[in-house]
Amino acid sequence: MLHYSRQRRRVEIEPGKTILQHSISEKIAHLHECGGNGVCTTCRVRVHEGFDQLSEPTSLEATIKEERQWDHNVRLGCQAKLLGGPVTVERLIWSNSESAHLQTEKLNVGMGEERDLTILICDMRNFTPMAEKQLNFDLAHILNLFFNALGDPIFMNNGMIYQYAGDEIIALFGVGGDDATKSCQDAVRAALSMQHAIARLNHWHLKEFDIELEIGIGIHHGKTFVGNIGHDRFKQFAVIGDTVNVASRIQGQNKNMGTKLLVSEAVLHGVPVDALQLGKEQLVELKGKEAPTHIYEVKGYETDQAQYLVQLSITDLLQDEPRFSDIFYQHVFSLAPEVRALFPENMAAQGTMLTHMLRGIVNSMSRPQHLQLGLKNLGTQHASYGVQSAHYPVVKQAFLLTIEEILDGEEDERMKRAWSSVLDMVTNMMKMGH
Repeated sequence: MLHYSRQRRRVEIEPGKTILQHSISEKIAHLHECGGNGVCTTCRVRVHEGFDQLSEPTSLEATIKEERQWDHNVRLGCQAKLLGGPVTVERLIWSNSESAHLQTEKLNVGMGEERDLTILICDMRNFTPMAEKQLNFDLAHILNLFFNALGDPIFMNNGMIYQYAGDEIIALFGVGGDDATKSCQDAVRAALSMQHAIARLNHWHLKEFDIELEIGIGIHHGKTFVGNIGHDRFKQFAVIGDTVNVASRIQGQNKNMGTKLLVSEAVLHGVPVDALQLGKEQLVELKGKEAPTHIYEVKGYETDQAQYLVQLSITDLLQDEPRFSDIFYQHVFSLAPEVRALFPENMAAQGTMLTHMLRGIVNSMSRPQHLQLGLKNLGTQHASYGVQSAHYPVVKQAFLLTIEEILDGEEDERMKRAWSSVLDMVTNMMKMGH
């Protein structure tokens, strides 16, 4: 028997199959961003009982365990095969926010090292006067809503939250080794999504508190020191250097310029200028800098960006996950009644797997090296269930009809075009696994 401790699920063991393969066959949500190819480590588990009932680590897994200094009872779910006896495991990575922080495992934090990073600093406006008017528990609730809403765009764009400083968020892009072009593009996309998220938060969640939050964001790219610093007996992960200070100063210029998002010239070097709507532009004196700094206001994209629009819509689409999956499968079975036979009776579990998969795809779009492997493997799984290439257009049509039914507004057509483009990309990659 294989026991998933936190999910309180027990499944019969099939000797020779991996832990991840059991999760997939039993419709148990289990992150595996690279499709179970041992390239990422999101499927890792902690083995509580039955360690001797698992196969020895493969050479691939052994290398990863040594590099990341895992203790002996942490295993890769895609590599560890069950031998037949009872095993109890606990999934260790439950969300894409946790996946983002795995990037730090690749750093030499003991000795420290210099990295090219893109730094995003987001500040809440008028926090002190707001705090004076709110009860302490209400204030904590508002801050949690704020950090949750603005954290998701960071994680969806391969960033990680370095720290909260009062009402300020400091995020890092490029920690996993991405080049300047990608980390700058990810940071700008995240920042624009954060502006959308704060507007959504004000509209749906903060009216009862009679407040409307505003933010200012500054982004800069450059060299930083990354490592552990502090007392010999108490060191903490830290990112320090001129790049962090400049990002903070740039963010502060939003108040002077009446803007919401400012970036340095170094950031624009990584993002095609013709892809962005630029506003104000100034050469400013920043505290601590001898030479003036060129900064630019970013107001949005010149043309629709599919990845950006898909990220904006996923929260609304999956706000009520059971409703989304019910509507989607109703459309699928209406368009192609014959495919109903391919699905299990337990459609609730199937729906959970669907929404889990969708969130994973959207979050993995900023990690394309994992996305392609994951989708190819997903295509292989679906082919084994009896899914054929002819079924993919049905899925696409059902998805677009679901968007029409759930989203309500003038943005629907833009979102449908974005999703249509992304679904074509997804299905093409999945077909590679057939």
